[in-house]
Amino acid sequence: MDELTRMKESITRHAGDGITRTALPGVSVICSPMMTEPLCDVAEPTLAVIAQGVKDTALNGRTFTYGAGQFLIVSVDLPVMGHITRASADEPFLAVLLNLRSERIAALLLETAPAANPRPGAVDTTPAGIAVSDASPALLDAIGRLLALLDAPDDAAALAAGVEREVLWRLITGPQGATVRQIGLADSRLAHLARAIRWIRGHYDETLRVEELAARATMSVSSFHRHFRAVTSMTPIQFQKQIRLHEARARLLAEPGDVAGVGFAVGYDSPSQFSREYRRMFGRPPSRDALARREAAVRPSIS
Repeated sequence: MDELTRMKESITRHAGDGITRTALPGVSVICSPMMTEPLCDVAEPTLAVIAQGVKDTALNGRTFTYGAGQFLIVSVDLPVMGHITRASADEPFLAVLLNLRSERIAALLLETAPAANPRPGAVDTTPAGIAVSDASPALLDAIGRLLALLDAPDDAAALAAGVEREVLWRLITGPQGATVRQIGLADSRLAHLARAIRWIRGHYDETLRVEELAARATMSVSSFHRHFRAVTSMTPIQFQKQIRLHEARARLLAEPGDVAGVGFAVGYDSPSQFSREYRRMFGRPPSRDALARREAAVRPSIS
C-alpha cells in the first residue's frame, strides 16, 4: 500500500463533512464529496497535504493549484480565497492540515543546527508567504504515520510529538525549507513582519500608519514595504483592505440587511466606497453577494 492510499484511508475513517479537528493537537482532516464555491479565509501558518482531489487557493489575484501528492505552505496570516475544484461522491477531496507552530520549529532548529540552517554565505532572502511543492515520499510517509496514531490513542500520547517533529524536519530539509525555517526563527524577517501582520488583523478597522508598522517590525519604512510585499504580494494598505473586506463578507452572512453598518464596522467612512471596493473584490455588490451566498448555503446539492 503506497503512502497516498494510507493517507486516504486514514482521512476517510476520521473525517466528517468539511474540516474535522482530530484528537492530535494541531491536526485536522478535510473530506468534501463535492466542489465548493470560493470562500474567504485568513489562513494562519499551516501545512496542507492533499491525498485526493484538487484545490485552488488565491492570494491577491494569484492562484495556487495543488492536488494529490502536493502540499501548500502558508507561513504568515494571509487573506486568501480557496475552493475545491475536483471532488465527487465517488472520489471526495481529502486533505490533512497541520498547524505550523513556531515554538516546535524553533526547538528543532536549535537541536539540529547547523544541518537545518542555511549554508554560510547563502543569500538572505525573504520567502513568499505561500508556496506549493510536490511532497516527497518521506514526507508523505511521515504524515501517514501521524494520521495512523488516530487509531492508536495510547501510542499517540508517546509518539505524536516525535512524528510531528519528523514532518517538520522533512519540511525544513525540503523545497520550502527556507520558508519553514523563518517561521521558527524569532529574529527572522518573517517573524518581524508577522508581528505587523498580526497588528493589522487585530486593528483592521483603524487608520493604518506605515511608519508605526515598520517600527513594530524593527525595519525602516522602505525595507518594511519591500519585505512586506515579498511575503504577502501586497502593500500594507492593500493587505488591510482585504482583511476588512473578508471580515465584511463574513458579517454580511449574519447581517445581510445592514450593508452600511457593516461597512462602518470594518473601518469604512463612506458606504459608497465600501460598496465599490466590495464589488471590485467579490464581483457583486454587498447585498446581492450576501443574498447569493445565503441561497447557496441552503440549496440542496446535486450529486
